Amino acid sequence: MSDRGYRRPRPLSPLREHLRDTFWFAPTMGFVSVFVLWLVASEVDDEIVAFLRREKAYDELETLISFAQDAKTIVAQISSAMMTFIGVVFSISLVAVQMASGQLTPRVVRIFVRSRISKATLTVFLATFLFSLLVLASYESETDPRRVVSVPLLQSLLTLVLVGLSLLLFVVYVSSTLRLMQVGPVVDRIARDSFRVLGRMPRGPGGSEGLGARTGQVMYEGRAGVLRDVNTARLVRVARRQGVVLRLIPRIGDFVVPGTPMFAVHGGAVPPRHRLRSAVSVSVERTLHQDLAFGLRQLTDIALRALSTSVNDPTTAVQCLDRIVQFLAVVVRLPLGTVHHRDRAGRVRLVQEGPEWEDLVDLAFEEIRWCVAGSPQVSRRLLAGLDDLLLLAPEERKQPLVRHRALLVEAVERSVPVAADREFALLPDRQGIG
Repeated sequence: MSDRGYRRPRPLSPLREHLRDTFWFAPTMGFVSVFVLWLVASEVDDEIVAFLRREKAYDELETLISFAQDAKTIVAQISSAMMTFIGVVFSISLVAVQMASGQLTPRVVRIFVRSRISKATLTVFLATFLFSLLVLASYESETDPRRVVSVPLLQSLLTLVLVGLSLLLFVVYVSSTLRLMQVGPVVDRIARDSFRVLGRMPRGPGGSEGLGARTGQVMYEGRAGVLRDVNTARLVRVARRQGVVLRLIPRIGDFVVPGTPMFAVHGGAVPPRHRLRSAVSVSVERTLHQDLAFGLRQLTDIALRALSTSVNDPTTAVQCLDRIVQFLAVVVRLPLGTVHHRDRAGRVRLVQEGPEWEDLVDLAFEEIRWCVAGSPQVSRRLLAGLDDLLLLAPEERKQPLVRHRALLVEAVERSVPVAADREFALLPDRQGIG
C-alpha cells in the first residue's frame, strides 16, 4: 500500500475542541473581559472629570453629572431585569432542546452546547448584568461639580451598547433555537460538521514498510469511557524522541476500560507512560472532533427513530438518506482505513486505524435497510442513493453497495406480497415518493 493521499493534519489543539464542548468557558472569559472593560472605562471617565476640573469647565461638568444621573435610572432598571430575562430565555431554550432531542435524537443536544451563538448570547447577557452592577457601584452621591471625582459617563454609554447588543443577539438566538427544532437544519448541520471533520483529518492508507518487531504495549489506566480524540502531534513527537513506532489499538469512538491495551510499541523501549496518557482523551460520549463515522451515526439514529412505529415519519428518514448519500459520495474515492502519521523526516511514528469504506457503507445502510420493508418512500430513496453511489464508486468499492442493494430488493420482495406494490416500492426515486 502507498501513502498517496496522506495529508498531515492541520495544527488543531484538542483543548480548543474540548472547550467548545463546555458551556462555562465563554461566560468566564466574558466576565474577565467585561471587568477589564469596566476598569478602562473608569479610568477614561476619571480623566474626563479631571480634565474638566483643570479647565474649570464646571458648567460642562454639571451637564455631564446631570446626564449620568439620568442614565443611572436606566442602568438600575437594566441590572434588576437582566437576570430575570436570562432565566426566562434559557428556560424556554432548554424546553426547545428537550423537544428536539425527543423528536430526533439525544445527540442533537451537542449542537446546542457547541453553538457559538448560544454561548455568545449567554456571555453577553451575563456580561451586561455584571457590567451594570459595576457601573452602579461607580456612581457617587456627590453632585457638586467642584468636588466630584468621577462621573460614569462612558460606563453608562457602554451599558446601553451592551443592552442593544443583547437585544440583537436575542433575536438571532431565538431564530437559531427554533431552527434546532426543524429536521432539515439539524441534518444539514450534522452533515456540515462531518465535512469539516473530513476536511481537516489526515487520511489515506498506511505505508508499505513494516513496523518492526513489537517490543511492548501500554495499557489504558484512566477511567472507562469513549476514546474521543488523540493528540497525534504529541504522540509523533514522543515516538520520534524514543525512536519507536506507536500503534493506537482502539479506534476513535471505541469504548475503552482500564487494563485493556491502548498502544502497541514497535522497534524500541516503551516511552514514558505519562506522556502517552496526556495525549489521549476519554469522555462519556463520542464527538465529531476526530470521529469520521459519528456524523453517519447521528444521521442513522434520526432515520431509525423516524422509521419506528411510534413516530412513523418516513419523510424525515428520506431527509437523512439525502445527507448520508451526500457524505458517502464525497468519501467514495478518498483513501480510507489505516493512517501512518510521519515526523518531519518522513518516518512513520504513529499508526492509527480508521473506518474502511465497507464500514461506512454498513453504518449508513444496514440498520435502515432492516426497517424500510413497509415504507416504499424510503425504499425508493435508498435504491436511488445506492444507484447514484454505484455510478460514482470505483470498481473495488462497488461490492458493499451491490450487496446492500440486493439485500434491500430481497427484503421488499419477501415482505410485500402484491407484485404491483413490489414494483412500486423498488422503483428508484431521489424524492422517495415526490
